[in-house]
Amino acid sequence: MSSDVYAALDESAVAVQPAGGAAAGARRAFGGALSADTRLAIEIRQLVDRGELEQARELFAGLVDAHQRRALRIAYQYLRDASDADEAVQDAFVKVFAHIGSYREAWPFEVWFTRILINGCLDRRKARARRDRWMLPAGDQADEARQAAVAHRDASPEARLLARERRARLAAAIDRLDGRQRTIFMLCHYGDHTPREVSAMMGLNESTVRVHLFRAARKLRGLLGGKP
Repeated sequence: MSSDVYAALDESAVAVQPAGGAAAGARRAFGGALSADTRLAIEIRQLVDRGELEQARELFAGLVDAHQRRALRIAYQYLRDASDADEAVQDAFVKVFAHIGSYREAWPFEVWFTRILINGCLDRRKARARRDRWMLPAGDQADEARQAAVAHRDASPEARLLARERRARLAAAIDRLDGRQRTIFMLCHYGDHTPREVSAMMGLNESTVRVHLFRAARKLRGLLGGKP
């Protein structure tokens, strides 16, 4: 992720938010109350400002524990590679801690963190596309091994194969959604975020998020052979 990502995030948020700005939109979406994570992020920021880095890192570990699993699910849906997803999540946490001094509680911490994570994943996808233009495609044996390990140990080889094929079909269908629909679908279904939370993350009205989510689900049903 580039060092200018935070400025880019602010600019993009302002561009799509209604009058009053992105921060005001986030406050309205979350009822103005500070979440526990947001309060913890403020405390970490204050510790860093006072130079108490060791204590700040100890508290930050709590934020990592709270968000790591969800972040990995989101990153994997963007990158389709367990190793890349893990690196993207770790990079996002490093960026967050390094720039915690610029964090402002107008954005709930989870919103701020998720936007940084998504931008990092998009940067990695662009870098991978550039790299792949100059390299032969790698074999899929490593990916298959990772996917098979996720399957239930008692599942038969046939069941594992069917599960892998279903995942591949769903992943291919999700990739055919347009950018905004894809992001909203993944945040809701893989990131476990509510439409209200996604509306704050993306600077959209909640009703708009719900419309995109409905259209994404309808399109996926059609792509997967169901009734659109």
